[in-house]
Amino acid sequence: MTASTSSSPDTFPVVHADSDGSAASRVVQSVKSAVRVPETEMKRWRRTFDTNAKALLDGERFLDREQFVNAIAPKGDLTRIGRGQFATLFRVADVAKRGLLSWDDFVVFQTLLKRPDADYYIAFQYFDVDGSGTITFDEFKSVFSAEIGPDAIPFNFDCDWVKLHLGKKSGTHVLGYNEFTQLMKGLQGERLRQAFRYFDDNQDGVIRPDQFKRIILELAGHKLSDAVIELLPTLTALTPGGRISYSEVVACHNVIREMDIIERMLREATAKSKDGRIDQNEFLNYAASSSRYSLFTPMEASIVFHFAGRGTAGQRLALVDFAQLLDPRWRAPGDIERAAAETTASTTTSTMLSNIAQSAYNFVQGGFAGAFGATIVYPIDLVKVCSAFLEWMFDRDPRLGSALDAVRMATISRSKFIHFSVTRMQNQRSTIVGQLLYKNSLDCVKKVFRNEGFLGFYRGLGPQLIGVAPEKAIKLTVNDLVRGRAMDPETGRIKPFWEVVAGGTAGGCQVVFTNPLEIVKIRLQVQGEAAKVEGAVPRGAIHIIRQLGLLGLYRGASACLLRDIPFSAIYFPTYAHLKKDLFHEGYHGKTLSFFETLTAAAIAGMPAAYLTTPADVVKTRLQVEARKGQTSYKGLADAFTKIYREEGFKALFKGGPARILRSSPQFGFTLVAYEYLHKLLPYPWKEAPREVETALTSRGEEIAKTRARNALKILLDVHGDFGRRTPSAGS
Repeated sequence: MTASTSSSPDTFPVVHADSDGSAASRVVQSVKSAVRVPETEMKRWRRTFDTNAKALLDGERFLDREQFVNAIAPKGDLTRIGRGQFATLFRVADVAKRGLLSWDDFVVFQTLLKRPDADYYIAFQYFDVDGSGTITFDEFKSVFSAEIGPDAIPFNFDCDWVKLHLGKKSGTHVLGYNEFTQLMKGLQGERLRQAFRYFDDNQDGVIRPDQFKRIILELAGHKLSDAVIELLPTLTALTPGGRISYSEVVACHNVIREMDIIERMLREATAKSKDGRIDQNEFLNYAASSSRYSLFTPMEASIVFHFAGRGTAGQRLALVDFAQLLDPRWRAPGDIERAAAETTASTTTSTMLSNIAQSAYNFVQGGFAGAFGATIVYPIDLVKVCSAFLEWMFDRDPRLGSALDAVRMATISRSKFIHFSVTRMQNQRSTIVGQLLYKNSLDCVKKVFRNEGFLGFYRGLGPQLIGVAPEKAIKLTVNDLVRGRAMDPETGRIKPFWEVVAGGTAGGCQVVFTNPLEIVKIRLQVQGEAAKVEGAVPRGAIHIIRQLGLLGLYRGASACLLRDIPFSAIYFPTYAHLKKDLFHEGYHGKTLSFFETLTAAAIAGMPAAYLTTPADVVKTRLQVEARKGQTSYKGLADAFTKIYREEGFKALFKGGPARILRSSPQFGFTLVAYEYLHKLLPYPWKEAPREVETALTSRGEEIAKTRARNALKILLDVHGDFGRRTPSAGS
């Protein structure tokens, strides 16, 4: 790696995490984050320096060692590195060797951290004690010995490996920067060889499990979680004999050294797996297909799955199973929750109440989302209204010739008029003369706008929302509830069968509410026409409810179920797979934009709306009382048969395009609103999902602090306790 001075592009974008607080404050923070102008790196460094610099010298502010650590060390470190170990970087930053850093020194150090080879460059600066730009044998030995301590596994500096790099002890060969990087890259391999020889005193090629554990702890203990460290001796289970060979030690060390590559392979392989799980062979196959040459040996793959599977071989594992291997901070969920859970009974009760409260919370959000979606698409209903309205007025007086006259002579309210549209369109009987007047519905829209203005499109919205909001709330809440129960808690995946079941259940549950509402609505819409013709006085909703009775309110429910269950069973799985498969939501942490979410939701509504049109037509025919001369239907099957025989196959899809025009955008905006409400106003007591967050996925800290942690990598490879023994003072 060359000593290039060019800066590398930011690997981790700066994201300012929301502060803890109320739901309202989180919403405000989200809005601020969306409109915030990105802060320049120099301003961010200045803010960090001014916040931490407390030492004063001749009126100028400086950073001492402790303040420097506060400025560069991550607050919640992703590794087992101690905060004090960041003080090792102070000696590199303190070029003047005065124990204080000025603003200029801090800028130079932060610029140094931006180097793509910052970890090697800082290690070189640290070992170059005299600042000569070269490293001698004595410098290498003195710094190395001071850091590993007398209790560490001894290292023989008189070995052939050191002589190859630095010459003999009394030689004059010195290392420049490029040569030093090669020495540091091979240092751990040599330490591994020497450590194994140190414990393999009888030279039989094997060591005890406790000796193996000590080697790994000294070379890479800071990279492992406590759970993996405890499992290190169980590596003997891979081969018979109860001892660990040199090959196994090397393979284990290779796994730890290449952990970043392993993590990428695991994330990508599990993401592409159908069930979110992989076995050892699938891991090897994916790794081989992702590179020109084999990345891992079978023994190394066995070690990965041994530790992830807690010693049980042959398992199909989810990404979360690998968390204890990938994340040094990993702790077993039971260890975290044990203190909070007092008894099984109280925990179960608490969980049940929490689930009920969360469902109620989702129901309210679903209601608001449904109301929002209905409001957005409310004017679209007029496209369907005009034909139905013209038909209604033509029945009153066939002499009427224009839509404008019809509007002027209308005696029904706008809200009834809006709801009346789809019902009349689907209830039109092509066998009755004078009922096919749907040639110019757009002309009606133009004239409504001309005579009543823009607000005319929203008259009667209130009654519409009363029906739509609970309907959508039930559907969204039940779908989320069933999906949550059927979802694999470790992978977050749900089988296609259960996706369909969740959607179908949601559609079926909404019928309990929507069927009575629709039958009363339809009777109110149609009875006005009949009352005018027959000279009777129209009755209100209460009269219709009393007349129908409880069972009557669910007349046509079978057709309603036949429409709503397939609709939701098609819609929700299609929506979920469009987000995941078409727009790649969640892949490499991707979050969908507003337009992508809206597009997925709108597209999903198209097949769902059109394919369920026949059931909607039949439902309407069953719920409307047949007038004189019209065919009456005895039931679901009878209605399907007679409509097909008398009016043809196309009659079953009357209003289909109109349903798409309304349902597709309505559900699109409803789902967008629902998801954004979840993001901006999440359930306050919702348990955080089990995710694997490591240095590859962290987005919660500043890039400068990520660079500071990465800059320690090479020094920590010398020994995991590097910087713990001495203050690393340049003074």
